[in-house]
Amino acid sequence: MIVTLTANPSLDRTVTLPAPLQPGEVQAAQSAREDAGGKGINVARAIVAAGAACTAVLPLAADDPFDTALRGSGLDAHRVPVAGHVRANLAITDPAGITTKLNLPGARLSPDEISAVVDATVTASAGADWLVLAGSLPPGVPDDFYVRVIGAVRAVYGAEAPRIAVDAAGPALAAVVAHGRPDLIKPNDEELGELVGTSLDGADAQTALDVARALVPERVGAALVTLGARGALLVEPDGAWAAVPPPIRVVSTVGAGDSSLAGYVLAQTRGDEPDERLRLAIRYGAAAASLPGTQAPALGDLPDGDVRVTRLS
Repeated sequence: MIVTLTANPSLDRTVTLPAPLQPGEVQAAQSAREDAGGKGINVARAIVAAGAACTAVLPLAADDPFDTALRGSGLDAHRVPVAGHVRANLAITDPAGITTKLNLPGARLSPDEISAVVDATVTASAGADWLVLAGSLPPGVPDDFYVRVIGAVRAVYGAEAPRIAVDAAGPALAAVVAHGRPDLIKPNDEELGELVGTSLDGADAQTALDVARALVPERVGAALVTLGARGALLVEPDGAWAAVPPPIRVVSTVGAGDSSLAGYVLAQTRGDEPDERLRLAIRYGAAAASLPGTQAPALGDLPDGDVRVTRLS
């Protein structure tokens, strides 16, 4: 069983344009859709679509309209009562797959609400194989929130605690790497570069590996680094592997990294070797990028093309 925590869920609205976005102009949309989103929710939806058990923990008010979309996703959700409502994020995509995103900050959580989210996550993690902590933090939540969650879960379950994966950015990721010692982090190249104070824009897998080796295994157990169209890199204490996605038609890149993490976790829970974990992560990320909005890929959406995995030195 897998548990995800989404501290800052979002109602993801995706607008598809028939032509490139023209700032300052009036354009007619081709289509639009809404999905229950936020990184942890996206991971959970992909896991459930694969037929695996998953519980999604999130703060959610009883009268929040987001709950309609959440129920439509079919997730087993643990809702932590809060006063504020879930934010809405807007993604605009064009025929070339270029995505423009506008993300709102989310509702502020009180100290009591923060503690309730931590307690709910600890409770939900009983007997879990993985706990995935994913996404940005809402206003009022300190940068070390994920560190607090990790400490609370490990304090209760000790050696029986689930493996913990973190998909975050900026100060939240920096705090986790400095103090949380997660089993896995999943930054993209930009987030990894920001973490270590360098630019990885357009960098190849070997360059990203040289940077990630400063973190694995000294600070984190492993790193799954997504590189966009250039594929992904898996770094573990005893090896590193790189892979590129098969050819696809990109529709929306929103949630592709979340699906990659879901693919990795699914492969790990069934005992796959590192190269197969990376291969499934690549397939899930490519499938998500070929679907509209933040639609979670199902097994039938995974591309058939070859995914070459190379072991790096």
